[in-house]
Amino acid sequence: QVQLVESGGGSVQAGGSLKLSCAASGYSFSSCGMAWYRQAPGKERELVSTINRDGTTSYADSVKGRFTISRDNAKNTLYLQMNSLTSEDTAVTYCAACLHGDSFLYWGPGTQVTVSS
Repeated sequence: QVQLVESGGGSVQAGGSLKLSCAASGYSFSSCGMAWYRQAPGKERELVSTINRDGTTSYADSVKGRFTISRDNAKNTLYLQMNSLTSEDTAVTYCAACLHGDSFLYWGPGTQVTVSS
């Protein structure tokens, strides 16, 4: 049974930092690309960042230079380091795994990130 569980969300003031983790189990972690998505209140879900099996990364323009995605295959864990947070980063943030076509097969339940100005 595949499980993705995010942690590390919370409330922080603008300019602060948070580091999210996504613990994965039930599939071959190192074989899959992974991603972070987020959904702000009243907005559609958006792709924040991806990391391929080989470690290649990509970022949405809105987070470039502020967020860093990484993975630890030995720990089956995905990370998102978020710096210089603004109120625009307030959202439920989800990890996703294993791209199939144009969508990911597995999703975590999400973790709330709230940035106050």
